Amino acid sequence: MMIWRTAGALLFAGAAQAAEPVKQIPIYVEPFYSSRVPGEAPRVAVGQRFNALLASSRRVDILAVRDMVVADPKIVTPMTMMVLAVRLYDVGERDEAVFWFYVAKDRTVILTGVATPNARPIAQAVEAVIAFANLAGPYINGYAYCDFKNQQAIRRRALDRVAANPYQAMFLQQIPARSEDRSALAAQELRRLRDNAGKEAAYLEDTKTREEFYATRKQNEMEAKFCWS
Repeated sequence: MMIWRTAGALLFAGAAQAAEPVKQIPIYVEPFYSSRVPGEAPRVAVGQRFNALLASSRRVDILAVRDMVVADPKIVTPMTMMVLAVRLYDVGERDEAVFWFYVAKDRTVILTGVATPNARPIAQAVEAVIAFANLAGPYINGYAYCDFKNQQAIRRRALDRVAANPYQAMFLQQIPARSEDRSALAAQELRRLRDNAGKEAAYLEDTKTREEFYATRKQNEMEAKFCWS
């Protein structure tokens, strides 16, 4: 199951919109997040511990959630990390937004690789992460690929973070697993993620491909929308 956009698909994200700096991500993924009205606080429902802080317009509050997740990530859901990524983008912490967006996706991919196909206990979470990836992805990746080398550095750092902090939910007995050795399944999915990341890097490391990629971004005014400082 693919829950991320490839580099090629990112070329056309938001092409029909006016070339103005995109400084907020107006999306909704029920029941976890809704930010449809500019200027109004978003509605957040990812957990009592985080909701009020993630709904805040203050950068310090969003960074406080980031610090809380860093300190104790064991059972932080991918939906929480997705909302954190969106809110980090909204307060101008766009590198951090890219990082947590990747971590949330990777954590979900590994979870789905451990659990049996279509496992009911994680169905809502998987659907929500797919929705976040599809809706927030064009914004976050629109910025991420402003600088390919920076994007690749963040991608590697996110994978290392996921490897060092396995999502403990995948070890819960109420989530049926593909085999008894859940750690081996998780390791297998992590290897696959690293392999896919390497293939994407190779795709854009090719000079001709990279030139075509960035020419199309320029044509679609992606630089004006996402590469502002």
